[in-house]
Amino acid sequence: MVRISPSILSADPYDLRSDLSRAIDSGIDMLHIDVMDGHFVPNITYGIPLVKALRKHLDVELDVHLMISDPDKYAPMFAKAGADIVTVHVEATDHLNRTLASIREAGAKCGVTLNPHTQLDSLSWVLDQVDMFLIMSVNPGFGGQSFIPNSTQRVGKLYSMIHDLNIDVPIEIDGGITPVTAPEIVQAGADIVVAGSAVFSTNNGDIEGNIRSLREGIKLGLDQRN
Repeated sequence: MVRISPSILSADPYDLRSDLSRAIDSGIDMLHIDVMDGHFVPNITYGIPLVKALRKHLDVELDVHLMISDPDKYAPMFAKAGADIVTVHVEATDHLNRTLASIREAGAKCGVTLNPHTQLDSLSWVLDQVDMFLIMSVNPGFGGQSFIPNSTQRVGKLYSMIHDLNIDVPIEIDGGITPVTAPEIVQAGADIVVAGSAVFSTNNGDIEGNIRSLREGIKLGLDQRN
């Protein structure tokens, strides 16, 4: 099964509660929370108080993606705030193993994220130490960007690396995922698709219809994978 993790970055901040409720009622699997600090990426978004509030009121897996310059310090704090999984960028820390361990110690699953330009080989020594890999298919920092085509090849290569070691770690893809791009990326091996604009912003905000369309694209990819 391929899971959908809508990015709340594209939801209406004035009507966030309604948008998220509609997405959850439509059967999404996770919620993707993009945390940006204005330093690691050129944007500022959410923080620990929002994660705490979502954890208090929502019964859904919280998928927290840290795009920040000091994950060593803050990653455990997001885990304690209620995140189910916290992903950190390999580019943002010199102590990746220690950061991953601190996330687990704080009670959450740990994930590693790669920017589009980062070599997949940088993951080779932690392939068996994480709960999820996140491949960025846009340059991080803003929603609504177009899918970078060679991301499909990157997912396929990572899928092979994982399965050659006979380990079961899901691959998440984030950036420009739509019903059009979903089939190829799922066929390549993606297990979780992050979609922001494709869920919350297209078709005049038809969240329910957008999720149905995304699931149809995922099904096409799964049929081709099998």
